[in-house]
Amino acid sequence: MLIGIDEAGRGPVLGPLVVGICAVPDDAEPLLMDIGVKDSKDLSAKKRQHIETWFREQCDKEGWFGATVVIQPERIDQALQQQGLNWLEVEGFQEAIQLVPHQHNLTIVADACDVNAERFTQRITAGLDGWPYPQSTMISEHKADQRHPVVGMASILAKEERDRRIEAMSARVGFNVGSGYPSDPATKKALPALVEQRRIDPEVRWGWATVERFWAEHRDGDVPVRGVQRTTQQRLFHP
Repeated sequence: MLIGIDEAGRGPVLGPLVVGICAVPDDAEPLLMDIGVKDSKDLSAKKRQHIETWFREQCDKEGWFGATVVIQPERIDQALQQQGLNWLEVEGFQEAIQLVPHQHNLTIVADACDVNAERFTQRITAGLDGWPYPQSTMISEHKADQRHPVVGMASILAKEERDRRIEAMSARVGFNVGSGYPSDPATKKALPALVEQRRIDPEVRWGWATVERFWAEHRDGDVPVRGVQRTTQQRLFHP
């Protein structure tokens, strides 16, 4: 089986980081190309949805496999306080690989989330139970989602799942939070209601520089740290 892995949502201030993984027969990449699979960033929302629906049909009919690992903002904040985002992505990719039903005869291609692609592979495989899998290999490449259709498919699965999570967040809070990226005008407009003096929404990445800057400009005291009890100074609020 040919395995592709990619992530969506590394940079946003809102919502989860999602790792997508798919497994297809070794000769299936031409089918992915025919349906129009590319890096998810190069496709419209409508096209991504169409491809995802088609892919799920192949999973049902042909035994293909696709899944996502959703890493919530709380876990992202904890990682920022500890080992860092690159190690969190290593863990997410490991968790995704371990979801694949058959752990043998796999050719795994990952989009590298580290400036050193070989190191990214080594870190992932070092933490995989049972690695090396029988007759299996793994490589990581920069821009693999543009070079390998199976990785592009994984990026689509990750992007679609993250978009659903952001849509659900907008529905929960009762207003449009945009894409979650700091440069998005809708996300900027949503921040005051999500980063309040008394409370920061749980789907905000509290440790992001965007939040720290917003707090320094519009709120009192020190920016709260997720999981750390707030001091008296941090409880200051405007009536």
